[in-house]
Amino acid sequence: MLCMHSKTRAGGATDADRPPQTMATSGDAQVVLDVIAAVQARDRERLFSLYHDDIEFHEAPTLPYGGATRGKQVLREQLNRAPESTWLGTWGPLQPTEREREMDPRVVAARGGEVVVEYRLRALAPSGERFDAAVLGLYRLRDGKLIRAQMFHFDTAAILDFLQRVGRRPAAA
Repeated sequence: MLCMHSKTRAGGATDADRPPQTMATSGDAQVVLDVIAAVQARDRERLFSLYHDDIEFHEAPTLPYGGATRGKQVLREQLNRAPESTWLGTWGPLQPTEREREMDPRVVAARGGEVVVEYRLRALAPSGERFDAAVLGLYRLRDGKLIRAQMFHFDTAAILDFLQRVGRRPAAA
């Protein structure tokens, strides 16, 4: 469902004072939710079917999988050749069950081929330590396919600290 909030209401009430209004999910928002569902299910075939050939991923450059990746074929080759440099190669081993893979996506906005989704990034270290962080994703679609994804992490330092503690990121020099 697409959550829509009005701004300030009569009597000074704000978004936080009332439950969200919901409306039917747009086609673009549904594609993004399908992408997230495929990530959760680790369904690579479904995922790649939802990607435009010119897909771009943009992550914070400080993350082990950070920077920009462009092109469906490049992404496919990277997953096969150097999976440790990908999001899945980093987080896959730390998400052994559905509980960690569940992203609880919430569509914040969808308009004009762009969709904003808030979701959770969860992990479980071999030691039993749990990680749970919010992420905001900005997605663009073209011809009904995902062409661009840019993730905005609320606390990359916490992500890097966790990854270092669990051995998924080399210590800083």
